[in-house]
Amino acid sequence: MRLHTRTWGEGDRLALLIHGIMADHRTWRRVGPALAGLGYRVIAVDLRGHGASGRGDYGPGLFAADLVETLPAGAELALGHSLGGLALSLAVDRLRPARAVYSDPAWHLAPPEPGFGPEALAGFKAADRERIRAMNPRWEEADVDVERETLALWDEATALGLVPLLGRDLLPAAPLVPSLVQLADPSSVVLPEHSALLEARGFEVRTVPGAGHTIHRDDFEGFMASLEGWV
Repeated sequence: MRLHTRTWGEGDRLALLIHGIMADHRTWRRVGPALAGLGYRVIAVDLRGHGASGRGDYGPGLFAADLVETLPAGAELALGHSLGGLALSLAVDRLRPARAVYSDPAWHLAPPEPGFGPEALAGFKAADRERIRAMNPRWEEADVDVERETLALWDEATALGLVPLLGRDLLPAAPLVPSLVQLADPSSVVLPEHSALLEARGFEVRTVPGAGHTIHRDDFEGFMASLEGWV
């Protein structure tokens, strides 16, 4: 499936941005222009089931295949958050960016506690401003507005497509290109023992102190600082 995209900048270098579940390209409203200011042409996708992209069956392999169909290979930088990080890790052998950044990637989906599984995640589609604000107290008001708009377009069936992954560790065996793993503090999707394993496998791992799962919205300055040497 070819995905809807949004572009910032006209630089000679190319950066690719891949959002997480429930979001779309608008989650990068500050990151896209910031990278464009560094000389990149930035392309952000809407994953299938999100934003203006099409609907269909859902699963990590399909998300990855869509990236390969939509995005050019050989970009200088590819950055994926959460589900987008998982999809990027499954597509990186074909996209072959010069560098990859995985921002709190969904590489470990623990079996849920009662009331906190994919079904509950799907139910978040109906979240109002107060609930979004309570879960993300550090977000700017503009990000709360964007979240409400993207939830309205999101197909919550994408969450149910994650059920087969519960309880599995999906960490890549090796970085196929130079790769940074950027973690929340603490991360619920890359556990401490995983951090050590990833470093042993050749990934660089950096934690953004105090940041929640959506690091670029929780602490934009910390997010950008954590990318030093990678952008």
